[in-house]
Amino acid sequence: MMRAPLGLAAVLAAAIVLPFLVSGFHAFQLTQLVVYAIAILGLNLLTGFSGQISLGNGAFYALGAYVAAALIVHAGVPYWLAPPLAGAVCFVAGYLFGLPAARLEGLYLALATFALAVVMPQLLKLDALARWTGGSQGVLLDKPRSPWPAVIDDDRWLYLFCLAVAVAMFAAAWNLVRGRTGRALIALRDHPIAAGAMGIDIASYKATAFGVSSMYTGVAGALGAIIVGFISPDSFTFVLSIQFLVGGVVGGIASIGGTLFGAGFIELVPNLAKHLSDDAPGVIYGVLLIVCMKLMPGGLAGLVRSARRGFAGPAVPHTRS
Repeated sequence: MMRAPLGLAAVLAAAIVLPFLVSGFHAFQLTQLVVYAIAILGLNLLTGFSGQISLGNGAFYALGAYVAAALIVHAGVPYWLAPPLAGAVCFVAGYLFGLPAARLEGLYLALATFALAVVMPQLLKLDALARWTGGSQGVLLDKPRSPWPAVIDDDRWLYLFCLAVAVAMFAAAWNLVRGRTGRALIALRDHPIAAGAMGIDIASYKATAFGVSSMYTGVAGALGAIIVGFISPDSFTFVLSIQFLVGGVVGGIASIGGTLFGAGFIELVPNLAKHLSDDAPGVIYGVLLIVCMKLMPGGLAGLVRSARRGFAGPAVPHTRS
C-alpha cells in the first residue's frame, strides 16, 4: 500500500531537483514540458474519460494565454493570479461551447472543434480586439523575477512555479476521475444509453467535461504565455491542437500519468528530429511516431498496464480444502 505514495514522492523529488542539474535552456524545455502536460491532461479528461473527440483545444490554450496577457499588461494583475483567472474564463467558454456541441458525436464533433481551432487565430487578428490582443504584432510580457535571486534564478523559479500548479491540477484531476463525476463521465463514454437510463444528465455532464477540459488547457496557455514572454496569433494555429492530440495518444488517452510522457514527446522529439536531420526533421518525427504507435498501441499507459499484468503472472485459482 505504501508503494504508490513513495513512488509519487520520488518522482516529485526528482522533478524538483532536475532543473538544477541542467542548463538554463534545458530548464526552459522542462518548464514547457510541464505546461504541455497540463494541456494534454485537459484533453485526456475530455476525450479519454468522457469519450468526446476534440481537435480544438489549441483554441482554449490561446484564449488562456491572451486572457492572462490582458490581465497582466492592462489590468496589472500579478502573474501568479493570472492562470486561475484565465482558467475560470476558459471554463465558462468551454461550458458554453459544450452545450450545443453535446448533440454532436464522433467525426461531427471533431470537425466542430477543429473549426474552432482554425477560426481562433483569425479572431485574434481582428482590429476590434487589437487593443487587447495586439493584432498581428502580438503582446509582449515582462518576465517574472525570482523572489530570491541569490538562491534561484528566474528560469528555475518559473519552472518550480509551473510545477506547483501542475501538481495541484494533477491531484484535482486524480480526485475528479475517481469521484462521482468521473464515474458518470466514464459511463457516458462506455454506455451512453445505459448512463441516460440511470438518470445521468448527458448534456450537462458533456458540457461540464468541455468546461473542465478548457479550464485545464486555459491554465496551461496562461503559464505558456508567462514563461515565453510573448504571444501572437500565429503561435496558436490548428497544428497546436494536433500536437496535444498526439501527446495524449502517445501517453495514453485515458491516462493521467501518461500525459507526462506525451508532453515529453511533443516537446523533445521535434528537437531531437531536427538534431538528427536538418533537411527532413518531419520525416524523423513521423517515423518515431509510427514506431511508438506500433510498439505502444495503447500509449505508454497501456504498455505499463500490460507489463504489470505480465509481471504479476496468471491468476492462481482458489481451491477449497
